[in-house]
Amino acid sequence: MEYKKFADETLEKVKKKMAEVARRNAHKVPYITTDGKYDDRDGDQISWWTNGFWGGLMWQMEKLTGDKFYADLASELEEKQDANLMNYEGLDHDNGFKWLLTSVYHYKKDGNQASRNRSLLAAGNMAGRYNLQGRFIRAWNDWGEDDHRGWAIIDCMMNLPLLYWAYDETKDPRFLHIAVNHANRTRECFVRSDGSVCHIVEFDPFTGERVKSHGGQGYGHGSSWTRGQAWAIYGFALSYIHTGDVSYLNTAKTVANYFIANTPESGLIPCDFRQPEEPGYEDTTAAAIAACGMIEIAKHSVGRDKDVYMNAALKMLHAIDEKSADWNPGTDNITTKGTVAYNYGEKETGILYGDYFFIEALMKLSGIEFFQW
Repeated sequence: MEYKKFADETLEKVKKKMAEVARRNAHKVPYITTDGKYDDRDGDQISWWTNGFWGGLMWQMEKLTGDKFYADLASELEEKQDANLMNYEGLDHDNGFKWLLTSVYHYKKDGNQASRNRSLLAAGNMAGRYNLQGRFIRAWNDWGEDDHRGWAIIDCMMNLPLLYWAYDETKDPRFLHIAVNHANRTRECFVRSDGSVCHIVEFDPFTGERVKSHGGQGYGHGSSWTRGQAWAIYGFALSYIHTGDVSYLNTAKTVANYFIANTPESGLIPCDFRQPEEPGYEDTTAAAIAACGMIEIAKHSVGRDKDVYMNAALKMLHAIDEKSADWNPGTDNITTKGTVAYNYGEKETGILYGDYFFIEALMKLSGIEFFQW
């Protein structure tokens, strides 16, 4: 298949580059690049929400190369995150991102009991954020005077597999009930009639009623932040994979159809589908995440649907490779145009999870058996 050839060839470039990047950043906890060099979220930033992605990427490289060096780096990061497990204020709905890609995968790989313990502690804490009245998982802790007791965000759909895993591991149905209820509530309250999604929805934490939505990381309130669309596409596809509930697959398709209809001819995904022409920011992280989700949708579709989602994923991945990737081993990032948010944060730079999802999508296309969700 043509797409397998593309994936195999691109993964060879990944392996060549990461051999130097990993050694150069061996004991860091990277997140974002400045002038092509990763920062370090170790120490007092160990609770940062993206910190599991470096471990996840190292496990990807171990799978691709068989080199134990990468497994050792993944294990080192996993142990560093114990400081996060002992910090209540540093635990939130992103426990999935932090421990699915590190300790859960490690436990599945070789039965490491310390990794199992970490994973269940993280899952139990995440389950404890569930609001019974609103049937949602609280996203963030309070920041200063900000009251986030009733806030949920679309990103949480990607963290639910931690709860699905905990249910599979312990057979305690509470984990499953919480994950399913949150997914259902997200479908009800985040997905708009046109297939676009809200980033943040605020509920009354006492009655559970939906109060309003917030603009979040997109261009503005009511706009269409592309990474949020991507989290929904892949997140609902994952809930389908873990539960077999076809309504989740249908929701993933609804959001994916909106995403495809708004994808520019270039295949380069903007930060927000409703952003103005100037300044117009690109976000490769949204493209890579959406591509992963669409490949999974294609696996569970037949006929023309299968081709529609696979071709959309390929269009974005080719665009990244050809126009928004840096294959120079002297720089740390592969993807180059990641944007944190339209109105704040870094713009069009290297973001670690952009590389993680780009590599994950390539591994899917190559047919490599590797799944961390």
